[in-house]
Amino acid sequence: MTFFLWIFFFQVLQYVSADFKVDRHDLRVVVGHNESFNLNLTNKLSTDVYVTFNIQHEDLLKVNPATINITKNERDFLWNISVITLLPGHSVISTNVTPGIIDFSNAFVRVIIQRSTVLYHLSNVVGWVYFVAWSISFYPQIYTNYQRKSVVGLSFDFLSFNFVGFFMYALFNIGLYWIPVIESEYYHRYPKSLNPVQMNDVFFSIHAFCATSLTIGQCFIYETGVQRVSNTTRIIHGLFAIFIVISTILGIIKIIEWLDFLYFCSYIKLIISLIKYIPQAYSNYKRKSTVGWSIGNIILDFTGGSLSMLQMVLNAYNYDDWESIFGDPTKFGLGFISVIFDIFFLLQHYVFYKHGINLLDSDSIVDVLA
Repeated sequence: MTFFLWIFFFQVLQYVSADFKVDRHDLRVVVGHNESFNLNLTNKLSTDVYVTFNIQHEDLLKVNPATINITKNERDFLWNISVITLLPGHSVISTNVTPGIIDFSNAFVRVIIQRSTVLYHLSNVVGWVYFVAWSISFYPQIYTNYQRKSVVGLSFDFLSFNFVGFFMYALFNIGLYWIPVIESEYYHRYPKSLNPVQMNDVFFSIHAFCATSLTIGQCFIYETGVQRVSNTTRIIHGLFAIFIVISTILGIIKIIEWLDFLYFCSYIKLIISLIKYIPQAYSNYKRKSTVGWSIGNIILDFTGGSLSMLQMVLNAYNYDDWESIFGDPTKFGLGFISVIFDIFFLLQHYVFYKHGINLLDSDSIVDVLA
């Protein structure tokens, strides 16, 4: 009996010694054009196998050949698979091998089918422009504070929300991009997906947190007037802190994965993005003035938010993927809300309170008298 078990064991080892892989996991193709990838067999098979290709969205593309019969005496270890595109969109081509004892988990290809390469490059240009606009949008406020030697007019509630929000955003990006354990958890959960965090996301979040910290530092050395963080904002931050502490404990005792912890951080960032502009808008309304609140910051933020939504629309059209906007409206909705607030701030500055005087700010009085 033991002898037969050992024979079976070595037979299994022979089977799993061979596996299937592809030469690339990502294809970008213009609709109506064809592309191809190579399916590789790493070692000689110990049994005949039957390979089929499963297509996530069969209306978008087809492959040729659709099936492959491979004998154990096969001498060819590489097959070229043609991808014939039909409609724009996203799809995944995966393999299924019978018998399933052979490893084929890495034999999949993500296919992006686009209407036009021009739209693709235009989207990239728009993406970099709004990235730059958002990245430098912090500095007009920093310069305004330095020039006036005062932070009167800048809502401390808004500033505290920005600080916590960008800290949470930086944690999410750093964890998912630089920590191998968390990245492994992501790929285990979404084996055929790309890492959603790129290097520019990491840079932006760290830069935004540092720029906000610098602005907070100015609050300790320049005139502040009677401003302080409101009790309402303190309570909200307290609730966020309790939520993060509980999530951290759950991660330590392994009830949740650290990937889930990062998602919780991102949810806090989303909530903050929805509410952070309200204190500043109310402060301007209460003072009937925008003095101390840099309009340059708003113009750049408006530019970044508008171009961000434009890029989403361009991508949705190019890949016929309108669900990215309407099926999951969080990102688009946040950009839209940001732009709406920016428009309101522009109206406050140039229309509603164009001649407003902040009595707590002597510089504003000098400006008006001049």
